[in-house]
Amino acid sequence: MSTDSTHTQTASPATDHAAAAAATDALFDRVLVVTDDGPHGDAAAETAVQVAARFDAAVDALYVVDTATHWDVVVEREESVGESAVETVAERGAAAGVDVRKRFRYGHGHDQVLDYADAHGVDLIVVSSERPTGLGRLVNPDTLAPRVQREADVPVMVVGPDDDDDTN
Repeated sequence: MSTDSTHTQTASPATDHAAAAAATDALFDRVLVVTDDGPHGDAAAETAVQVAARFDAAVDALYVVDTATHWDVVVEREESVGESAVETVAERGAAAGVDVRKRFRYGHGHDQVLDYADAHGVDLIVVSSERPTGLGRLVNPDTLAPRVQREADVPVMVVGPDDDDDTN
């Protein structure tokens, strides 16, 4: 007499949840946030810190000074703005228990962001964007965010301030 028994092993819901949590916890180890000095940059910084806190990741706060189109006096002013912007990200990170590295680059924004991401093993890029309006759409139709989105080898999250904000 032959008995054919099949043993099926099923995981408990607790085991499934633990496995899912372990998989998502490792999703991002390093988040790059491209900082700027306005409400859009603040939204990107806040989002990057929240994502990093959720996934126990580190944040690289990058400010790019565009030396291709600015004069020395403007570059100096941009450096000062950049110092403030990356320091704001570091303060938010400290409040959330997230390690933040403050970084500067000089050159074209999208090139520097992509080079930095490649060189430092970034898992996610968070960049701000605002809706171009009026003449701005004609003068600068291809802003930093879409260029980074098109060319990055890692996921790119584009954020801005709340849509309910009518001050834009």
